[in-house]
Amino acid sequence: MNPTTLSPLGLSVVIPVYNEEESLPPLAEKLGAVLDRLPFAAEVIFVDDGSTDGSFAVIESLHQQDPRIRAVGFRRNQRKAAALAAGFREARGGFILTMDADLQDDPEEIPRLLAALEEGLDLVSGWKKKRHDPLSKTLPSRFFNRVTSLVSGIRLHDFNCGLKLYRREVAEDCLPYLYGELYRFLPAMAHWAGYRVGELPVQHHARRFGKSKFGAKRLLNGFFDLLTITFVIRFMTMPMHIFGSLGLVATLAGGGICSYITYLRFTHGNIQNHHPLLMLGMLLVIVGIQFFSTGLLGDMLASLHQRQNRTVRLSRRVGETPA
Repeated sequence: MNPTTLSPLGLSVVIPVYNEEESLPPLAEKLGAVLDRLPFAAEVIFVDDGSTDGSFAVIESLHQQDPRIRAVGFRRNQRKAAALAAGFREARGGFILTMDADLQDDPEEIPRLLAALEEGLDLVSGWKKKRHDPLSKTLPSRFFNRVTSLVSGIRLHDFNCGLKLYRREVAEDCLPYLYGELYRFLPAMAHWAGYRVGELPVQHHARRFGKSKFGAKRLLNGFFDLLTITFVIRFMTMPMHIFGSLGLVATLAGGGICSYITYLRFTHGNIQNHHPLLMLGMLLVIVGIQFFSTGLLGDMLASLHQRQNRTVRLSRRVGETPA
C-alpha cells in the first residue's frame, strides 16, 4: 500500500467513548503497537460522548504520551451515531477505521482489514464469528442480521460489529445519514450507493471492564431504523416503486371484493348481509388510490431534487477532462 496516495495521513482510527476510563490505557497501548508497524502515518481520535467518569482526563493523559492521539468531547451524551459523525469530520486519513473502546475489538485485526481494502473493497465490516456475549445478545443479533441482509440485499453476518474500515469517500457519502442509530446500517448504505462491501471474521474478546451500554430495546429500535433507511435512502429517488406497489395490492384486493359484492347483487338480488365486506372493499380501493397519489407526489419531489442536485460522484475516468 502506497502511503503517498493517502493524504494527509494514511489511517484515522475513530473510537467513540462513553464511561470507559479503565479500558482506555490498555486500548491505547495495543493500538500504538499496531500503528507502529504500519508503513504510513496514522492518528487515533477518541470521541468522548459525554462521559460522566474520568474518561476525557485519561485521554488527555494518553495524548501526552502519544501525540498521535487526539480527542473531541460532547458536553452531554449524544449517542454513538453523533460520536461517529464527529469522528468522521475530524479524521484526516485516507482510510477511516471505527472500533469500540471496551477492548472487545482487537487492534491486531487492523492490518488484515487494510489488506482486504487493497484487494478492491471500499468498506470492510468485521464479523464476530465467535462472540463472547450472553445468549440474550447473540440470539436477537442473529435474527436482526438475517432480516437486515434480506431487506438490504447484501449478505453480512454482523451489521452491529463496531470494527469497520472505510475508504474516506465512503465515510463522506454516508455522513449525511449518520444520525439516530443508523450507524449499524452503514454497510447497507454504502452498498446501495454502489460501493464494494465485504466482511472479514475478526477476533472478539469478552468485556473486561464496565457493562454493555445496549439493552433489549436496541433490537426493536433496529427494525424501526431498518424501515427508515429503506424508505428514506433506498427508495428516495423512486418512491412510486414502493407506494405504487402498495397501492396496486390494495386496489386489486378492494376491486376483487367489490366485484364479488356486485356478483352477489346481480345474481341473488341482494348482497346477503355482506355489508362489512363491502365497506372493506371500498376502504381498500380508497387506500390504494391514496398510495398512488403519495407515490406521484414523491416522484415529483424526487424529480425536483434531482434537477437541483445534478452532480454525481464519479468512480473512474479515462482520458483528459474536456476544457
